[in-house]
Amino acid sequence: MIEILTPTELPRARAAGALVADILQAMRSRSEVGTNLLDIDRWTREMIVEAGAESCYVDYEPSFGRGPFGHYICTSVNDAVLHGKPHDYELADGDLLSLDLAVSLDGVVADSAVSFIVGGARSAESTAMIGATERALSAGIAAAGPGARIGDISHAIGSVLAEAGYPICTEFGGHGVGSTMHQDPHVPNQGRPGRGYKLRPGLLLALEPWIMADTAELVTDADGWTLRSATGCRTAHSEHTIAITEDGAEILTVPTRR
Repeated sequence: MIEILTPTELPRARAAGALVADILQAMRSRSEVGTNLLDIDRWTREMIVEAGAESCYVDYEPSFGRGPFGHYICTSVNDAVLHGKPHDYELADGDLLSLDLAVSLDGVVADSAVSFIVGGARSAESTAMIGATERALSAGIAAAGPGARIGDISHAIGSVLAEAGYPICTEFGGHGVGSTMHQDPHVPNQGRPGRGYKLRPGLLLALEPWIMADTAELVTDADGWTLRSATGCRTAHSEHTIAITEDGAEILTVPTRR
């Protein structure tokens, strides 16, 4: 299913995006050496409830997961890259943490992810990986606009990641959002320009370049959800929800609190 929002619905999408971005910003600021992943999950729940919003994760039960996710935010550490299930783990100095959050507010979903290094121990590898996903995300957003095609976005993202020397896995990627979290069209992180669905004003897309340092192979953790690099290498993930407008692409998941 592909949903197209009307101009009158776009303000609700902006509000949902701002909420997701504000929660992620708050969780990033509170993620310090010694912070427990379960506390991040609890704090996220509190902010969602306070805003009168709904979690897209807690009852989520897709074919690729084992049972309902049961938590409010994805917390992926080091070799975990996607769908990291919060558990009893205290963050260590130098950990690479990816936070991924999707929330529904007034019937519209926004989805975003951010990767960052915890504490003061900053490795060149981790910094480079985060930077590559952020540049790829910017390139994908720049390629989006009315009349462009999904393949244009995928090609822009994949070109940045490949130039940086990272293997690209297309098993999971970006997607449409609207009244639900995962919708068509699928947006792979590699593709051919000029191919795929033609973008229209009112379309919401969650673009999410993610990489693993030296492999394109994923393995699933014992929790049935957390996806890790097959080699144990570090990973990174960046994501924004955008709205296609008459003028181009508007980033919705921008925090209101600076």
